[in-house]
Amino acid sequence: MAGCCRPLAAFLFEYNTPRIVLIRSRKVGLMSRAVQLLILAYVIGWVFVWKKGYQEIDSVVSSVTTKAKGIAATNSSYIGFRIWDAADYVIPVQEENSLFIMTNMIITKNQSQGICPEVPDETTVCESDANCTSGSVSTHSSGVATGKCVWYNKTVKTCQVAAWCPVEHDLNVPKPAVLGAAENFTILVKNNILYPKFNFSKRNILATINSTYLKSCIHDVKTDPLCPIFRVGKIVASAGHSFADMAVAGGVMGIQVNWDCNLDRAAAHCRPKYSFRRLDTPDADHNVSPGYNFRFAKYYNDLSGSEYRTLIKAYGIRFDIIVFGKAGKFGIIPTLINIGSGLALLGVGTVLCDIIVLHCLKKRYYYQEKKYKYVEDYEKGLHGETDQ
Repeated sequence: MAGCCRPLAAFLFEYNTPRIVLIRSRKVGLMSRAVQLLILAYVIGWVFVWKKGYQEIDSVVSSVTTKAKGIAATNSSYIGFRIWDAADYVIPVQEENSLFIMTNMIITKNQSQGICPEVPDETTVCESDANCTSGSVSTHSSGVATGKCVWYNKTVKTCQVAAWCPVEHDLNVPKPAVLGAAENFTILVKNNILYPKFNFSKRNILATINSTYLKSCIHDVKTDPLCPIFRVGKIVASAGHSFADMAVAGGVMGIQVNWDCNLDRAAAHCRPKYSFRRLDTPDADHNVSPGYNFRFAKYYNDLSGSEYRTLIKAYGIRFDIIVFGKAGKFGIIPTLINIGSGLALLGVGTVLCDIIVLHCLKKRYYYQEKKYKYVEDYEKGLHGETDQ
């Protein structure tokens, strides 16, 4: 029992206090100074200079609008000769922080409500009415099945459906892309940012940019990094991809705008930096449904009042504008906190040196004798002398 209580008694009835020992040793002295220099280099170099630990930090608040420009002419067998402008290929006209430009399409003209055969595939090909279930609908069907098996052409029969007829045949995507000329279209990105903590706002169309310059400039990382107008083909190429390949099935591109600002400097030094990357994964293994596409229709009535529509399956590139960044400005509170942390680290350096000196060096037992001194209770000693 006494053995178990001895550590508890030592904890309750003993007190230790630091003792200053001056060790005159080149090895120990150089080690101590090296540790202190490393800590000072970390605090001054990393915390204060590189990471700007003396600054308060705020995150960016942003708004983005876009505008596309460009003209293209196409002349194909099923579309004919046609001129395309931004009202045709930008769908919808405005989106939040994004823009879609159509580069390829499958057009089904003059559809009307009626009854017609399905497009042949493994689920619609039939031999008799017994193969078609009346009233059945699947996620991939063009309409509601009537239960009849009819000729699709001279060689193939398919199940009949009530739908917009003729049904869309989207198995063969045009190659090369119909709007290959979209490579030369341009996108203007207008971006306003705000750092609310510092009441600082700015836009990416800088004060030095005038209307004349804006009409002629094209963004280039090396020669014109501040121009907010981007050529579509160059965006895709900057991300390491081929526009001709991407235009066929579509895809998603990110235009990244970085607003990292040091507000201890003049406001003119706060400028956006642009970078580009593809956000979908065209090269992934077992990639199902690659690219980017959707359908929309244009409705009209003929002279007799019958309703018709032109169905367009649009393939294209969606551009997502991603704005991020942070701003820093001198603040007394983070400065004092990091100074205090640095002083605390210097204390840790002393503890580290003590551990090495007292437990790792060859003369550790000698240093331990000089470091620790055991003192008995003074009053106990006096009482012992009186009793004698």
